[in-house]
Amino acid sequence: MKRLINKILVANRGVPAVRVMNTCRDKKIKTVAVYSTPDRLAYHVFLADEAIHIGEGPPTDSYLNMEKIIDAALKTGADAIHPGWGFLAENPKFAQAVQDAGLIWIGPPPKVIELMGDKTRAKKIAQRANVPTIPGISNVKSTEEVLRWMKEEEITFPIMIKAAAGGGGKGMVKVESEEELSVALEKARSEAKKAFGDDTLLVEKYIERGRHIEVQVIADQYGNVVHLFERECTIQRRNQKIIEEAPSPTLDPSLRQEICFTAVRLMRKIGYYSAGTVEFIFDSKTQQFYFLEVNTRLQVEHGVTELITGLDIVSLMIDIAEGKKLPFTQEDIHPNRWAMEVRVNAEDPRTFSPSFGSITRLEIPQGPGIRAASGVYEGADVPPYYDSLITLVMSAGTDRYDAIRVMDRALSRGLRVEGIKTNAPLLLSIIRHPKFIEGEFSTRFIEEHFEELLSMFKEKTTDDEALKIAQYIAMVSALGPQSWM
Repeated sequence: MKRLINKILVANRGVPAVRVMNTCRDKKIKTVAVYSTPDRLAYHVFLADEAIHIGEGPPTDSYLNMEKIIDAALKTGADAIHPGWGFLAENPKFAQAVQDAGLIWIGPPPKVIELMGDKTRAKKIAQRANVPTIPGISNVKSTEEVLRWMKEEEITFPIMIKAAAGGGGKGMVKVESEEELSVALEKARSEAKKAFGDDTLLVEKYIERGRHIEVQVIADQYGNVVHLFERECTIQRRNQKIIEEAPSPTLDPSLRQEICFTAVRLMRKIGYYSAGTVEFIFDSKTQQFYFLEVNTRLQVEHGVTELITGLDIVSLMIDIAEGKKLPFTQEDIHPNRWAMEVRVNAEDPRTFSPSFGSITRLEIPQGPGIRAASGVYEGADVPPYYDSLITLVMSAGTDRYDAIRVMDRALSRGLRVEGIKTNAPLLLSIIRHPKFIEGEFSTRFIEEHFEELLSMFKEKTTDDEALKIAQYIAMVSALGPQSWM
């Protein structure tokens, strides 16, 4: 059914809210921002056409409060809600409540979100669709169960414990030996309960030197399913991605075709529409890929796919929600560039502990081949309640070397954040590391090279700037007026 969208409430904050609002501006669609008390002066609030206060700082009082968000949409006369990523983006109850309120949900069907939100069920569906899955055991209750399975399947340590309802690296614990197993199960159970309200666990074989590859899929409500090729998301810190690129330097053309069409087959099987991502783990040793999960939302790293294809994925999501057909077929998609993205987080690059406060100085990278998506501005506060992501910096080039070169310029010359700490020194060290440049890395890259990466840090401070100015003044004082003055 076709319905026109004139006003969208963006049920998010920071980078995701700003990203959605920019596309809405392009499409001449009005936007409504929601904000918590600490976010009253946030960038997404200024950017929107209207803004409505929904509660105090803790997410449960504001950005996770479904009733307040839906009420805000109805009060402001919004036609639709876009959830961005994080918060309620993959909550089937929220998606259903949006539709029950007579609003348009910009995302996949609630029943599909629910289906894919449970890792155990998602794995079974993938198996039925003939998609390879990692050997594992579900609904784990005891260490004895795990050890029995390992013996029967001839699985050796390490193994990975995961929250069945999980995502974003929460409730995931790697186990190296039998002695660690009991404590690890309790830790994963506790984390899962706290993060998702569900302590159901599954255990899988741990893929050593694995690489994380995901396929971006877009589908309309008429059964047209198209992949927009893959992204490599292997560089991670505590199971959280921090650098992504497209295409993947890991795959040859035949593997690329196989993994992309496998993703399309699965999404067609579950009746998916809107934008979504199928995540795989790739075993470099055996050249095998295994299904991990389906992300039933817009991904943080969707921008690299937009850079190589020239498409606006948020715009397509809105069109699909309005009931429009995809304006292209698979044969029309021809990536012609290499793109890379880094996540600039407000955190100490040495300890990864969060860094909060006011941004006293902010310079966003510019120039050829650079795209930046920022959720902050100079003078903005970074509150302690939310995700630490403040800016996404993307680069594009004719090939991978070109994209790395542009990213080096963006991070070393273009980006400047003062007042809080960021992980920018770590990001720069990674993209300059010989192994990264060669494309030789796994999900353990940071932990394997951490000391070396630390030693590469070149951190500028305000003292450096003051020294530079002092040297300049001293030179002019000593030499007198110059010819160019």
